[in-house]
Amino acid sequence: MAQETDAYERAKSEIEQTFGTVPSWFASYPEHSLPQAWELFKSLKGPKNSISSKNTELIQLAVASQIPCVYCVYFHRLSAKQYGATDQEINEAIALGAETRHWSMVIQGSGISFDDFKSEFDAIMKYMEDKQK
Repeated sequence: MAQETDAYERAKSEIEQTFGTVPSWFASYPEHSLPQAWELFKSLKGPKNSISSKNTELIQLAVASQIPCVYCVYFHRLSAKQYGATDQEINEAIALGAETRHWSMVIQGSGISFDDFKSEFDAIMKYMEDKQK
């Protein structure tokens, strides 16, 4: 129990050092799971990532826009700007998320089998690859 309390207090302290406060979304997290949630948050946004911070935020903004989640849209839009995203990049990320949703609905709603889709798309990719040679 003491180890769990220490891990919780350590996580809270790191969160406060990072953000200047313990934001409500972290404060509302179950105490026994906060250390793991904080570690996941840090690792997905940390220096070992191969995706830049700006692109990470643009991806998360596109997903948040499709959920939709006004909290996440606000968070990731401002974070993307903080990491240098332009309004054009933000709008393109959102449009790409919408396009993915659009085609997902068309393909799935049309009842196209996944095996047929994979075969067709693999052939398309091969054609495009051969065309570039």
